[in-house]
Amino acid sequence: MTTHDIAAAAASLLQAEQTRVQTGLLSILHPDMTMDEAYAVQAAYVAARHAQGRKTIGWKIGLTSKAMQSALNITTPDSGVLLDDMAFDDGSTIPADRFIQPRIEAELAFVLKAPLQGPRVSVTDVLTATDYILPALEILDTRILRLDPASGKSRSIIDTIADNAANAGIVTGGRALRPDAFDPRWAGAIVMRNAEVEETGLGAGVLNQPARGVAWLANRLGLYGQRIEAGQIVLSGSFIRPIEARHGDTILADFGPMGSVGCYFA
Repeated sequence: MTTHDIAAAAASLLQAEQTRVQTGLLSILHPDMTMDEAYAVQAAYVAARHAQGRKTIGWKIGLTSKAMQSALNITTPDSGVLLDDMAFDDGSTIPADRFIQPRIEAELAFVLKAPLQGPRVSVTDVLTATDYILPALEILDTRILRLDPASGKSRSIIDTIADNAANAGIVTGGRALRPDAFDPRWAGAIVMRNAEVEETGLGAGVLNQPARGVAWLANRLGLYGQRIEAGQIVLSGSFIRPIEARHGDTILADFGPMGSVGCYFA
């Protein structure tokens, strides 16, 4: 991809977000597009959001489960950027015109007290650098079509990465715990939509240890001279399948001893 191609792809994502009309699959428009080029599109999209006055508050990690990796025929997670206007408080009402096709995932959010930069960041390094961990819901959205109507082709990992790893929002709540106060592998959630259980899962579903996803992110960023900064929040990866969030839906995730977190979609 040329510099112009990358800028044009980022502009199409920004327009889709603003108009709530999805853009076409980049993997069809650019069939030889690489993962590095997809991350370049993501970076250009984030830079455009920064130019609008937004600030980076953290990161999200996706595609951490075996099931999701198998579905996309990959063996690695992906990552995206969290911006300040993506953050919602527990119990928030999500405006009806905010997202295109929102879905919900349940995750553990790590808040750092020290920076992390690869290479060779370990799980122990992540836990040492973490101030606290708290329950979170990630709001996914799709600025790129999930399915191309002409060819029937589904979006690929290339499309997902370029689309900021499908990230659109984060809802945090519940009870924050120090990383030495519990085992994140055994932290789980019962996720309900309109009081009906839709999904359950355990933290171990995220690479067998949610902190391992944060270590992966720090090491990936280190390849490009970047790092996770102190004070930033990192969504470590979902341990449930995505749940469609329709108008009028109330989503509540019960994390047991860690409390609950929820939101309402107007």
